[in-house]
Amino acid sequence: MKPVPHATSLRRAPVQRRSAERLTRILDACADLLDEVGYDALSTRAVAQRAAVPIGSVYRFFGNKRQMADALAQRNLERYSERVTQRLRQAGEDGGWRTAMDAVLDEYLEMKRTAPGFSLVDFGNQIPVGARHTEPNHRVADRLTELLSGYLDREPDEDLRRVFLVAVETADTLVHLAFRVAPEGDERVIAEAREMLRAYLARALD
Repeated sequence: MKPVPHATSLRRAPVQRRSAERLTRILDACADLLDEVGYDALSTRAVAQRAAVPIGSVYRFFGNKRQMADALAQRNLERYSERVTQRLRQAGEDGGWRTAMDAVLDEYLEMKRTAPGFSLVDFGNQIPVGARHTEPNHRVADRLTELLSGYLDREPDEDLRRVFLVAVETADTLVHLAFRVAPEGDERVIAEAREMLRAYLARALD
């Protein structure tokens, strides 16, 4: 079964399999409609129609479309974490931070290009969602610290978290620039971003 968002983004967390599958359909429909009509024109009723569920099923989980976008952002982060973890598992234990950085950046770029709704919501940066203390890039930095500390043989302390937060903020800004310049991401801007990240992480992690 696909992962569902953390319970804090939901009015009620799904318990039964049927309920979890219905939530997945709702979020899939939300993501598709975001690509088609944008956030401003998105409505809970349209999501219910696209997901082929009663409108009450949407309100069972979400009070409004902002909560739905937050849940989608959290699901994106879960799926992103899974993709990065799989890449690192395939690379083995000897790749070091350069392999980790390529996995983190490449999987982010791939989701930007292919994941429905991601270009508008990603992890919550485009449409700010959630409480201020859980702002999106902090969520991502926390998750990367958790995922990569063991791979890098580093303590998951505040120093490592700060390194990842700076890297995430830098990558986020430059990747969004790349996708403003070209629909699939301008390769020259992406190459510059990769070089900047390598230079920074070499100083911080070598």
